[in-house]
Amino acid sequence: MNQDEITQRIDAYLDAHWDDMVADIDALVRIPSYLEEDKADAAAAAPFGPGPRAALTAALDRAAAMGFATQDVDGYMGIADLSGESDTQIGIIGHMDVVPEGPGWTFPPFQVTRKDGYLIGRGVIDDKGPSVVALWAMKFWKDLQDEGTAARFPYTVRFLFGTNEETGMGDVPYYLERYDDPAFLFTPDAEFPVCYGEKGTFHGRILSEPMVERNVLELHGGAAENAVPGQAEALVRVAPGTKLESTDRVQVLWPVDDQVRLVASGKSAHASLPEGGVNAIGLLVDYLLENQLLTNKERAFFGFEKKLLDHTDGSGVGLACADEHFGPLTIVGGTVDTEGDRFVQTVDSRFPTATSADEVLETLQLEAGKVGAAVDRTLAMDPFLVPPDSPVIQALLKAYNEATGDNAKPFTIGGGTYARKFACAASFGPEMLGQRNPDWVGAMHGPDEGVSEELLRQAFRIYALTLGELMALDL
Repeated sequence: MNQDEITQRIDAYLDAHWDDMVADIDALVRIPSYLEEDKADAAAAAPFGPGPRAALTAALDRAAAMGFATQDVDGYMGIADLSGESDTQIGIIGHMDVVPEGPGWTFPPFQVTRKDGYLIGRGVIDDKGPSVVALWAMKFWKDLQDEGTAARFPYTVRFLFGTNEETGMGDVPYYLERYDDPAFLFTPDAEFPVCYGEKGTFHGRILSEPMVERNVLELHGGAAENAVPGQAEALVRVAPGTKLESTDRVQVLWPVDDQVRLVASGKSAHASLPEGGVNAIGLLVDYLLENQLLTNKERAFFGFEKKLLDHTDGSGVGLACADEHFGPLTIVGGTVDTEGDRFVQTVDSRFPTATSADEVLETLQLEAGKVGAAVDRTLAMDPFLVPPDSPVIQALLKAYNEATGDNAKPFTIGGGTYARKFACAASFGPEMLGQRNPDWVGAMHGPDEGVSEELLRQAFRIYALTLGELMALDL
């Protein structure tokens, strides 16, 4: 078949099977597959808890029903193979785990709602929806081969179903200890046209000094450390007769005469793109400071918090830097809590090659130490980069441009995907930079996570074309 015939077959196949794809997405979204460490059970092949285990089982069952050869890698990873003429592999990896639903949903988080051409539900864009359409792109070629209208691929296509992308990517090392790297791999995550590099990632915990005598009795905020928190609240001891007013972002509630509950409503956003968010923890910190509700020790710690939370480029705590590939460093305070007599703030920084995880840790320790706080590192990943002019990156770019009619260029991101865990890989859609959705459609990691059906349909076209382009390379 020539290129025009392939494109026509792709469009016809998409129209015939789109409702099946949506049903498959819904089946996976209905499984709350976030990490539950306290329920992890390696003996039951559930190393990250029952939710990721259930989603992996569902994905493997669906892939087997499609006719792919499947394997379960002890609950860490799942495999679905479309065998080619050699054992050399083209890999695709998607993740079946999600972040918790968090507050603020107006649609059911764990089922797909179809409304006005959009799908709403946790995971529809990150990453169950894209994974399903990429798997169906494999099935498109399998069906052509089964009917004899397409030759077998020179390389085997291996789809990997991950279970721990959102909280550390501990599934990939387990897999790579047992299997070789693919010759090239892409993940249907992040944005189109094609991402050839990812910033480094630093996660840490900031622990205040013990504060037995304090006014902030309880402090809670955020659903995940890798997201700008949209909600936060505090229970604060106040002097009798204190008068406090609600603002447009902070609600004042009075449970008893000498205590007040403050509820802050911000705007959630992914930690790699924090500029679009409003940090609810920062709103609480500002309110506490402005209304002089703190002890001296609390005032010192929350003053540091303000420097951290007010500047997503790290300039408030001496971390600002940038480079030519990745642009500026970003940092967010994702969650806050009270543990005993301490406040515990988590941070997520995405950094360019101009710094390192060690330097981020040292700078935070220096700044936090000035107010008696300590900093622990919980995750560190170096920046990842594949040359943008390499044949594999150009093959993905060609497929994207053919499907869309664009003349797009490759780019880098601040987000962390599975691509960084492999020797030669890229993150490849299906989000579109600059695309605007209705106000009721939320972003990944936030409430009412949503995606346009047309965007996922376009992703199917792109992935189907991509497999053809990659098979023409000399790997």
